[in-house]
This record gives sequence, C-alpha cells and structure tokens, in this order.
Amino acid sequence: MRAPEPPLRRPSSFLPRLPPEWYRGQAVVFWTHTIARRRKGWLDATFHTAFRELMLHAAAREQLLCPIYTLMPDHLHLIWMGVSASSEQRPATSFLRDQLEPRLAPARWQHQPHDHVLRDDERKRGAFVSTCHYIAENPIRAGLANSTTAWPFTGCIVPGYPVLRPLADGFWEKFWRIYAAATARGYLGKIGNTASM
Repeated sequence: MRAPEPPLRRPSSFLPRLPPEWYRGQAVVFWTHTIARRRKGWLDATFHTAFRELMLHAAAREQLLCPIYTLMPDHLHLIWMGVSASSEQRPATSFLRDQLEPRLAPARWQHQPHDHVLRDDERKRGAFVSTCHYIAENPIRAGLANSTTAWPFTGCIVPGYPVLRPLADGFWEKFWRIYAAATARGYLGKIGNTASM
C-alpha cells in the first residue's frame, strides 16, 4: 500500500486574473485545468461522460458554447464562448470544477486554472480555428495518439447539437452558423433546419 501523500500546501499566491468583466458577455476564453501534482489515473470513458454532462449543465446555466475540449491524463483544455450579455465564465468554471472534483478522487485540481482571454485578433476565424487545432493536437504532441481523431477524449459542447464533432468535415461551417444565431438572439437554441446537424 502506498504511503499517503502529504497535504497540498496553500499556495502563497494565485495567478493574476483580469477583472471579472473580461470573463462576461461574449468573452472567448482558453481554459487549462491541471490536476494537482499532475496525478494520473482518473481519465476514462466514465469520467468523460460525466465531464460532458457537467459541461452541458455549465453551458446551459451560463449561456456558453465549447467548440473544443481535450482531456489529457493530467490536465484538460477547453474553450468557452459566451453568447449572451449574461454569460459568465468564472462561475461556470467554479461550478464545473466543484462538480467534477469528486469524480477525480483521489486526485484533485491544482488550486487554480490557467486562462487566456482571446484578443480580437485571436478571435478571427482563421486564428481561432488554429487555436482549436492546437488543443486537439495535444494528444499527438504527448505521444498518446497518432492523429487527432484517434484520441477518444476530444469533443465539443454545443447544447442542442449532440452529434457535432469538432474534427469532422463541415464542423466549422455549422458551428459558426450556430454561434452567429446564438449571439444574435442572446441565448442558446436551435437554428433553422437542424435535421442534418
């Protein structure tokens, strides 16, 4: 039996955060959530299912879309995009971490996630899609998969569109239509004819 790990020390400082308004409204934020001590062993299909369910709840609560996420053995990456003036990513992040932490046990989150609020030039479609591909390519860089489609823990959360896949042909055209419709009306929901989505 392994000796218990010493308790995590309370960090003496936290990563600097932008003021709360930077995470509200139609903010687009690249989040990285790391497991304390880079502990592994929690990532499996059951965790992935729970993650998707809780991401859907966070998205519905805070009016967010997630065009890409990738779960890695010791951390996860995701991008959230607010679609409403009432969208708030910091409460969504707290909700997600609080709800997922019991499912990580005995692992737990590092004390604070890292975030990068995308600037206007990073939100342009070409630059944005490149950032999403960077997230999807994490398993390749780590030697865990030979292609982005071979990694089972990459996906997206777009409420109302359960079969959208961020690495599938035609995804971005569909996604941008959904995003434009949601931001125009200020809330999530279906657009036009969705039979093919």
